[in-house]
Formats: sequence, C-alpha cells, structure tokens
Amino acid sequence: MRIDVFTLVPHAFAWLTEQRPIAGILGTELELRLLNYRESTPLRAGQVDDEPYGGGAGMVLRVDVVAAALERVYGDASPARVIAMSPQGRPLTQAVVEELAGERHLTLLSARFEGFDERIVEHLATDAISIGPYVLSNGDLPAMVLLDAVARRLPGALAAGSGEVESFSDELGGGLEYPHYTRPAEFRGWQVPDVLLSGDHARIEAWRKEHVR
Repeated sequence: MRIDVFTLVPHAFAWLTEQRPIAGILGTELELRLLNYRESTPLRAGQVDDEPYGGGAGMVLRVDVVAAALERVYGDASPARVIAMSPQGRPLTQAVVEELAGERHLTLLSARFEGFDERIVEHLATDAISIGPYVLSNGDLPAMVLLDAVARRLPGALAAGSGEVESFSDELGGGLEYPHYTRPAEFRGWQVPDVLLSGDHARIEAWRKEHVR
C-alpha cells in the first residue's frame, strides 16, 4: 500500500515513522511519502496560504497551491482516493479504517487548523474525513491518526492475531474490549475478579463476553 501525505511540515511525522506499527512495515507493506506543499507552490517565497475573502481570523490554504502540488506528483493521472482531513468530513470510525486499509493507494491532504479553501474539499478531494468535533492547532494530527489506524491493519504491522480481538473488531461485535487485569492480584484492596484467576478458560471466555463494553 502507498500513502502520500501532503503537508506543510513533513518533519512532524518523523517520530511516527520510527514507532510501531509504521516502522515495522515501511518499505514492505507500506510506502509512505511526505510531500511538502511549499516545494511546488506557484506563489513567491514559499507562500501557500492567504487571508479568506470576506475577512476573518487566520489564514487558509489556497486551492491553486494544492492543485499545483497534486499536479507535480501525479500529472494528469489524478489518484482515486484523495482525502481532505477536515472537521466537516465524515467521522473516522473503525469501519472507515477497514475500508481505507483495503485500498492500494491513499492521498491525504493536511492543512493548518480548519484552513482549506472550500474548493479543495469540493473539487480536488474525493472524500473528507474528520477525527472528531473539535478544533486542533496542528492540522497534521488528524492525518497522523488516520495513518496510524490504517497502518496497523496492514499485514505484518501487529503480532499474529493481536489485532483480531480488540476494540471495534468483529470478534467483539464492534464494541469496546472487555476489562483487563494484571499483577498484583490484590492492590490496596482492589481485587482481580476471581474468575480470571481460576484457570478455567471456558468460564474466562464467558466472563469476557459478558463484559464487552
């Protein structure tokens, strides 16, 4: 799978590429390209944004800048999945993650704050995805969240079987995982449920099914 991320700060992703799951599959199951809008901007001195028409606080990523960046990388062959990371997009859920993990190529468009010229979302992107109903100062964080969520669903990203029984998996009916406990069995009077100490795997499995959240 190849994921291209268009961003104003490619170096912001450095820590993510050094950690699992991404670090374990880079160059094998995942090709990741971090592409800087400033390298292809048609404006002077690396400018990429501008004040919005009608006034208002903040700067907005220009449509001609994003178009130039896409054309520099893809030419006339527009990619099939171009996703704008935007609070107005559809919510990122595990079902959406599974959908995207099945693609061969994804293009992610990142911007500061909520700062896309609306024509980017309407005409240059094929989809818009939101990681939640709140405002962030770093517009690359949503792209990182989506990147991590998709990467961990690729072959080899996780230990065998470890991604099959976890929150939102089919095995758990799309819900949250059951509670987990570890040693010590008693701490400050807080006890681990007896069933988990019983060694009776059938009872443990039944308890876990009852406690899926």
